[in-house]
Formats: sequence, structure tokens, C-alpha cells
Amino acid sequence: MLIRHLHRQLLELDAAGLRRRPRTVASPCAPQVTQASGQALLAFCSNDYLGLAHHPTLVAASSEGAQRWGVGSGASHLVSGHTQAHAELEDDLARWFAPHIPGARALVLGSGYAANLALMTALADGQTTIFSDKLNHASLIDGSLLAPAAKRLRYPHGALDVLERQLRACDTPIKLIVTDAVFSMDGDVADVPALLALAEAHDAWLVLDDAHGLGVLGAHGHGTLEHFGLCSERLIVMGTLGKAAGVAGAFVAAHPTIIAWLVQRARSYIYTTAMPAVQAHTLRASLALIESPEGDVRRAHLRNLLAQWRAGVQPVLAQRPDWSLPDSYTAIQPLVVGGNETALRLSAALEAQGLWVPAIRPPTVPVGTARLRITFSAAHSMADVAQLLHALADVAQHLEPA
Repeated sequence: MLIRHLHRQLLELDAAGLRRRPRTVASPCAPQVTQASGQALLAFCSNDYLGLAHHPTLVAASSEGAQRWGVGSGASHLVSGHTQAHAELEDDLARWFAPHIPGARALVLGSGYAANLALMTALADGQTTIFSDKLNHASLIDGSLLAPAAKRLRYPHGALDVLERQLRACDTPIKLIVTDAVFSMDGDVADVPALLALAEAHDAWLVLDDAHGLGVLGAHGHGTLEHFGLCSERLIVMGTLGKAAGVAGAFVAAHPTIIAWLVQRARSYIYTTAMPAVQAHTLRASLALIESPEGDVRRAHLRNLLAQWRAGVQPVLAQRPDWSLPDSYTAIQPLVVGGNETALRLSAALEAQGLWVPAIRPPTVPVGTARLRITFSAAHSMADVAQLLHALADVAQHLEPA
């Protein structure tokens, strides 16, 4: 019965254009990829925003770290898996956020998903209300659902007037405003200064998921808080280390008492094997590279690519008024085309021209807003962007509405 039930649902996903299928890549993370089939593609789908995933410095650091630490941690952080490499990585991250969170400490975890589950489940109890932007990442949503004693309120994307009314009416002693800093499917940046002002006015805490801002935003790549120049004890930041940082893992940076509490109660930290020490060792090299002069050059190049793209795509948008490009100055540049079938056909047409640009459909995005999620990397060249623009213009001219 179970197999028949699941098979029927898979067929329904096929019919709706919603079935997902993984691809197997036979080359390192880079703009030029080779699939297991042997097909070579120019990819605009990675979150490797600074092009560090295959950087020689990080490859060398990983090799050095493996020689020193081996490849496994053997246990959870609270048993025997917390090494000097982990402690030093946490110290580096605490230094990054000390100008923005007085006395900041940091805690490293295996993934951004685990980190957001840790935050929501450890901080939210029966005395807590969680205020969540409707376009928050799935890990924040799932984390709040795993805190059943807490009250949960959602506000329309970016609607801070609604959030303010919700805060004003709230009667719980603990209030958590929870938001993506850079929204992963639209690329827009939350109005963090206004959110922090609301938190301070209503005795709330602001939890920021800066997965897509870290490394890219800010004068030194320290993320959204550096970008806006903010400082407050009320800030709690989660950042991932597998996007612009080019490796894997995640962290939380916050007031020391919050970090101490997570160590005691965050189940996705306590009850899982620690990331390998070689990974922590490599991430220290990544953080140093991000805030180095080379990191500055890479961020500047990325901004130039984005300017080239946004200017060059305007004729395509004029030709296809049924498509839209949300206002984004980050590496995430979604081309919203509406229907699932249209997104799939557009993605396939670009692939036929040697470009890998994935179609994103519900439930990841709202119904009727299927899109190509185009992401740029400092490893792309201006010629790569020109190739994308040329192919997109050609496809737009010949692709009939679904």
C-alpha cells in the first residue's frame, strides 16, 4: 500500500511539473562543470558566490588539515569531537561579529539547517512569540514548528507595519523577530536597520539568517550587519559556511549567554557528530581570504558582473513583459516567469545552448512565481555573463507561452 501511495503521488508531481531530480556532477564546483553524462555546461546555479570552493589556498589548507587532524571527528562536540581547530574557528567568527554584537561569542554547527533548528528550538518556549517573515527559509519555518510551546505569527514579506502591530499586541515576555537577511529565492535584502529599531522599541530579539550575505556584503565581507553598520546586544546571527565561504557548515554568533544556552539545549548541536576538524581548519583559511585584499577584488568583480547582467537583461524584459526581474543587488538574480512548465522549458532551452540555470518551482516559491534562479560567482567572467545574455535573448524570442 505504501509503495502504491507514494508512486501515485510521484505521478501527480510529474503531471504538475513539480518533481525534483538530482544531477550528478563529475567536476569540482566551478562555473564550467561536467556532468556525469560527459556534457559540459556553463553553470549559473551555485551559491559559491566568491568562487572559493576550488580555490588553491583552500585546497592546500584542506590537505594540510587532513594531515594534521585526519578526516573524522569521531563524536559530538560535547563528547570528544570539539578540537582546537573548532575553538579557533569560533574565535575567528566571534572577532568578526564583536563590532556588531557586544561581547559576541560563536558556535559552529554542521549545517545552516541544523543551526536554525538549534536556534528556534532552544530559544523559543511557552513564554515566547516568534514573528517570522513569510518568505523565510524552510529551516527557520521548520525550526519554529519544532518549538510547539511558542506562539507563531507570520507577517507578509517585508511588511514592517504589520510586524509592528503584531509586536504591539504581543503579551509574551520573550519576542523573537526572525528573518532572512538576504532572501534566498528573491535576492532582496531585509530592512535590517528598521527591524532592529522595532526590536529595540518592543523589547524583542532579532534573529538574522545571513546565509547569503556572509562573504558578499560589507566592506570586509562580514555580512549584512557590516553592510548596514549595526551594533546591538539584541542581534543573533546565523551564517552558513558552504556558500560564499566555499566549504561547509554553519555558525551562530550572539551574546555569550545565548551561546552558552545553545550548548545546553540545542539538540541539533548536542546530538550529532561534530564537523571534521579538517573542515574547521579549512574554514579558518577561508575567513582569512574573505577579508583579505583578494576578497575585496572578488567582491568588486562580482558587483561588476551584476551590473553587466542587470543592464544587459533589460532588452529581454522589454521583449517579454510576462517575465520580471526582482530588485536585487546581491548575487541572487531570479528571473520570474510564472508557470512551472514555462520555467522548465526555459531552463531546458538554455541547457540546449550549454547553460545550466535551474527552474525553481513551488513549494520553494509561491504558486505562479516559478523562476530561473540565476546566481553569479566571482569565478564567472564577463564573457560568461555575455554568453548567458545572448542565449537568454535568443530563447526569449522563440519560446512560446505555455
